[in-house]
Amino acid sequence: MNSIFKTSVSLLTAASVLGFAILPAQAQQRFFARDTVLVSPEGDILDYIPDDGSVRVMRDNRGRTVYVDGWGNIVATAMQADRYFARGDDYRPRRDRYREMRGYPEANPDYFPPAPEADYGDELTTSSVPEMREGLPGDIERQPLPDADFGGSQALPDFSGDSAALPENGTDPDAEFVPGPKFDPAIAIGKMSSAEITALQVFLDREGFSPGVIDGKKGSNVTKAIEAWQQATGETLDPNNADDILERLRLSGGLAFTTYEITAADAAGPYVAAIPDDYAQKAALPHLSFTSTTEMLAEKFHMDEAYLKEINPGVDFTIPGTIIKVVDTGERKTGKVAKILADKGRKQVLAYDENGTLIAAYPASIGSADTPSPSGTVTVERIALNPGYTYNPKINFQQGNNNKVLTLQPGPNGPVGTVWIALSKPTYGIHGTPEPSKIGKTQSHGCIRLTNWDATELAKMTSAGVTVEFVD
Repeated sequence: MNSIFKTSVSLLTAASVLGFAILPAQAQQRFFARDTVLVSPEGDILDYIPDDGSVRVMRDNRGRTVYVDGWGNIVATAMQADRYFARGDDYRPRRDRYREMRGYPEANPDYFPPAPEADYGDELTTSSVPEMREGLPGDIERQPLPDADFGGSQALPDFSGDSAALPENGTDPDAEFVPGPKFDPAIAIGKMSSAEITALQVFLDREGFSPGVIDGKKGSNVTKAIEAWQQATGETLDPNNADDILERLRLSGGLAFTTYEITAADAAGPYVAAIPDDYAQKAALPHLSFTSTTEMLAEKFHMDEAYLKEINPGVDFTIPGTIIKVVDTGERKTGKVAKILADKGRKQVLAYDENGTLIAAYPASIGSADTPSPSGTVTVERIALNPGYTYNPKINFQQGNNNKVLTLQPGPNGPVGTVWIALSKPTYGIHGTPEPSKIGKTQSHGCIRLTNWDATELAKMTSAGVTVEFVD
């Protein structure tokens, strides 16, 4: 079975064809300077260094340092940081996510806007991911939500792998230290192909132990998911045993990859051309929906958008009837959650049933050094799916020149994504995000941030009154 994962393209052959020169080992160790960033072919900064043997460092025919994978594809190009962050007026808000957000002054780190005041009771409202289109445009009861994670500071990547999100000890210095649960360490992931890692990620996702975005790459989110799954099942999962993973996939619904036919509804949207930074411009949009078919499909199948394009080279995703390759995440996790642990140290949310059994786990961004998440125990007060957002300059931070109350429409690219789970501590909540690839790798402004699909799954297993405990 391992043979299905093997690539027929030689890396050395690809290097020869593309005009690359492989750097000597010593040069590879020296080339990456502190003032250098890795830029993907799409123009985004990588928040990790792919140095785990899955890529090789080379020089292209223009003398640039590039990372190339086993198929000969360029993963990233090294670029001087000052050049990347000073690209003149070529400002593209959906592309330049790590640049300073224009019009966003620094917010008071001690201030959080109020949580929603509507009484949702135990019932969920509006639609869910990925069928959010069905809830648009006008039949949604919109309530004010906090500006959970968007302030004026720019988020720069930490090239150590997963960027640190919390203070040195992971807690508010004035708060009582509450240790989180201890899990047995997972078996280290060895040299695996992208398809093998994808199979592992899909299995974990089906089990309710989310690896975050499915991207065919190993990392701490995958390791955390394995450890939580082992804790819940009492079994040991060897991620390097491809045959075992394939058999587990077969029993849980079939192979990791499947096909999907793009429908007319997929191509139609609704979509928006871009998501502006200015809240007045956001408020003018009919919805904060996806910006493209690929962004929508990636979220629908829990995938990284770049990975979706990578496994479908040359495909036009806007043409109905097109058959594409996607992953099969199966049925969403079901159950009734009685307790939630927000583990700041692990950057993971753990969900337990009434018997104290761990039934689900999700990578999370929880707090930051400037705006730490709370400590102690709170409760879930209300849950809203596909929520709107109200900006009030007298309550929120001052955003640009906006001095009037603004109502932002719902959508997956809204400030809190497609889910808001309000907590009993005012201004705090569990919510989604418009940037799922950053979950577990960057910081939040005090709240608990999950991918939209993970937040939706958790919301549908949770009800008002469920306890949420913050541990370190």
